[in-house]
Amino acid sequence: MLSKFKMKMKEPAFKKKIMIYAAVMAIFWAKMYFIQGGIFTLDIENANEAAILAFNPLSSIFLLFGVGIMLAGRKGLLATYIFGSLLLYVNVLFYREYSDFLTIPMLGQAANLAGMGGSITKILSATDVFLFVDVLIAAFLLFYLKPERFQSFMPKRKEGLILAVIAIPLFLVNLGWATTERTQLLERAFDRNMLVKYIGVLNFHAYDIVLQGQTEAKKTFADSNELSPVLNYINEHKTKPNSEMTGVAEGKNVIALSLESTQTFVVDNTVNGKELTPYFNDLKEEGAYFSNFYHQVKQGRTSDSEFLLDNSLYGLNRGAAFFTHSGNEYQATPEVLGEKGYFTSTMHANDETFWNRNVMYDSLGYDEYFSKKDFNVTEEKSYGWGYLDEYFFSDSLDKMEQLEQPFYNKMISLTNHHPFTLPEEKKFVEEGNTSSETLNRYFQTIRYQDEALKQFVEEFKKSDLYDDTVLVIYGDHFGISENHKQAMGEYLDKDINDYEQFQLQRVPLLILGEGIEPQENDTVGGQIDLRPTLMNLLGVKDENPVQFGQDLFSENRREMMITRDGNFANEKYVGVNGNCYDRETGEPVEEGEACAPGFKQAEEELALSDSVVYGDLLRYLDEIEMIEEKDTSKDKK
Repeated sequence: MLSKFKMKMKEPAFKKKIMIYAAVMAIFWAKMYFIQGGIFTLDIENANEAAILAFNPLSSIFLLFGVGIMLAGRKGLLATYIFGSLLLYVNVLFYREYSDFLTIPMLGQAANLAGMGGSITKILSATDVFLFVDVLIAAFLLFYLKPERFQSFMPKRKEGLILAVIAIPLFLVNLGWATTERTQLLERAFDRNMLVKYIGVLNFHAYDIVLQGQTEAKKTFADSNELSPVLNYINEHKTKPNSEMTGVAEGKNVIALSLESTQTFVVDNTVNGKELTPYFNDLKEEGAYFSNFYHQVKQGRTSDSEFLLDNSLYGLNRGAAFFTHSGNEYQATPEVLGEKGYFTSTMHANDETFWNRNVMYDSLGYDEYFSKKDFNVTEEKSYGWGYLDEYFFSDSLDKMEQLEQPFYNKMISLTNHHPFTLPEEKKFVEEGNTSSETLNRYFQTIRYQDEALKQFVEEFKKSDLYDDTVLVIYGDHFGISENHKQAMGEYLDKDINDYEQFQLQRVPLLILGEGIEPQENDTVGGQIDLRPTLMNLLGVKDENPVQFGQDLFSENRREMMITRDGNFANEKYVGVNGNCYDRETGEPVEEGEACAPGFKQAEEELALSDSVVYGDLLRYLDEIEMIEEKDTSKDKK
């Protein structure tokens, strides 16, 4: 057999076929290398990492094209070439928007794309056509032969199988090489940039499929025993809320106003000599303003911020719990307050199915959801993503004045959303003059949002609701991604390193209401702390023991904020991507172990929160309570 293969290799047609296959694979390798190294921001730190980046496409190329050849020869090879090219390009578009890569759960959120028309057109580029020129070259190489010579390209399963088998040792070499730079690489699935840097984007997708299978299995095989380590951890880190603030807003309404894509760097800042948030700058002097408050969202963006607010659980690293786990059992803020006599509602002038809200809100216990169909949305009052904030705020206030009291109402604004466009008459400041058009436009939508906020709050102050309501205003997530580091550096006049990029993830939080003294609080906190803070202000005993947040007013609270990436900030340090910085100065900390406890705690806390969501463990809370009651009764005997 070996001699026959050697003889075959000497045949001119076979040699030509192998050369064409090799050329096609080399072209695709060059494309992957360009996209991974030139378009994705993967932070190559040394020559070894650069070499790994060049090597890692090979195993996925051999596997992809091997399967194609096994199935249909040259046609199969071209089909897999086109498939691979499209997958790469979709990742390019997604990365431009979110600085992240597609995952299987995100594919389930395809319904959201219907509302992203403006954003998609902004992230498309005319030069993207060059990312598909190679497809034409590959087609030419595979199909240039005359019809009578196509026989040599008939499907050859052995040839495809050989390529697919070669992919296995190539990947093992890749993985072993990568672990010389990053140990436990595959365990750090939350850092997708790192995974793509070391194993390549196509291998990442294959690994993501494996993770999805593991995720599905977690709920199937979960049991009540898995709650014990969660409860033990939470009890170990629990701190008492501020007793002086307990019940200061008892019986009052709550309005939680989520400001779209609003980051703290715009507060007290200017563009072209004009304030970006003049009204908010004054308003924050009237309540409790938190200057070191961070968003903690991931792929779920605004829905993640809602999940954090209502559950004091972390959102997921892959996809959005609003989609993937909307059928879970929750004991969320609206459900708990509903049991205390509150009417609970949420208002957002988008399609009711966006982020699967119409399903998830039922699971969270909301009494009513006011969506796009419930507002007076007209073409004249809309732009970009839809209903302009000024009209949404006005309509929402009218609706709230008709609600049964006390109520808990969540409002989600919309206008300050990528691609950050406005009609000319709504632009109150000139565009910025940085190298990023996105950032330049962002200044204008932020300024518009502030004007709409002014209109809302001033009308709110005149209403009968004002004296009986706590108003919570917070940013939901970043608006300017790390893809705009250069422009942010130009605007802020500083180098945007990992520390500075981390600090840019701060979002404003302001709590206004009778009994809440004006103050600027610099405690380190995040969106996961909102629920316990609100419950303490309302004087509501929260029976759900599975919460990872703590009262932001507590004098004894742990100053610890954990991001979904496994990074953290505490009272002394900021830990980012394995590096340690002094929180106050931003200077690197030389003691290598200073941030080790923080990283360890972040990893543990995220894993425990994930176990709750993936395993749907809150369904076992009643069972746990029954066991405790039974044990207590035995003790009494």
